[in-house]
Amino acid sequence: EEGTKDGRGLSMFIYDRNDGGVTVRRIENKMGIKGSPTCELVFKNAKAELCGSRKLGLIKYVMALMNGARLGIAAQSVGVSEAAYREAIAYARDRKQFGQAIIEFPAVFEMISLMKAKLDASRSLLYETTRFVDMYKAYEDIAKERSLEPEERAEMKAYQKLADAFTPMAKGMSSEFCNQNAYDCVQVHGGSGFMKDYACERIYRDARITSIYEGTTQLQVVAAIRHVTTGTYLHQIEAYEAAEIAPELEPLRDRLKAMKAAYVKAVETVTATKDNEYIDFQARRMVEMAGHVIMGHLLLNDATRNESFRQSAEVYINFGEAEVAKHAAFIERFNPEMMAAYRK
Repeated sequence: EEGTKDGRGLSMFIYDRNDGGVTVRRIENKMGIKGSPTCELVFKNAKAELCGSRKLGLIKYVMALMNGARLGIAAQSVGVSEAAYREAIAYARDRKQFGQAIIEFPAVFEMISLMKAKLDASRSLLYETTRFVDMYKAYEDIAKERSLEPEERAEMKAYQKLADAFTPMAKGMSSEFCNQNAYDCVQVHGGSGFMKDYACERIYRDARITSIYEGTTQLQVVAAIRHVTTGTYLHQIEAYEAAEIAPELEPLRDRLKAMKAAYVKAVETVTATKDNEYIDFQARRMVEMAGHVIMGHLLLNDATRNESFRQSAEVYINFGEAEVAKHAAFIERFNPEMMAAYRK
């Protein structure tokens, strides 16, 4: 729009392909997801109609579409992670080396148990995120038919904030875990995993897009970091700490509380600089720290409801504890002046 310089001046338009003016330049030859054709469209004198209101194209409509798509890709990531885990464990049980199945070797069973923990944690985060989105959307639908009561409106806003906070975290964390699980699946297969004879080769290629499209992991961090600095994640972590869990899981929750303390200290250290560039530099570490604590709590909740999640909860908290300590140590020993070494 005239007089605007950024996304707040963009509108959305709808095009009817029957009106002509658009051609397909080519079908892309992609690394993976070959079952989903991708093409480049060329628009030339193509008629279009305004969608909705002017100036809301990007900041309202496209962002709403992207949030929905990001949730879908989080689900896709969980699906690919599941496929990778199933292929890995089936091969490890079947492949014999030195007179025994390779799943009996510590290097292999550790890898597979961590794949399972990452998969279960990703699924738990996905379900929690969709719960927040469902609740927010349900209130939104009710509001179209009648005025919401004050407490209902407050609850809708609370769920909206949680949906906004958890969507980029779910997309970012689950897509990264998806790529890691696909990598480990090939590793379990060894040289055979590099061959097209095995499904893991396709899984490896299909996984790669999940941390790229509908916003790279780096962009998910950009969306998530404000929920670190404003305390949205911390408030929800404290809600999980207050939840009832099986008594035998309390030692694991105590470790999560220690992880939270490290996260809080790291956030305070970074934000105290009041240097936005430095906050952005450390953003991914802080978002991941929050993610590990949240996913650990979600697995404890799952293990309380179903004993079969106990192993994944323990394995994941072992993993998350080490990751949080690593990020905390990096932040503690770093300062804004040290960013100069990273500049080109």
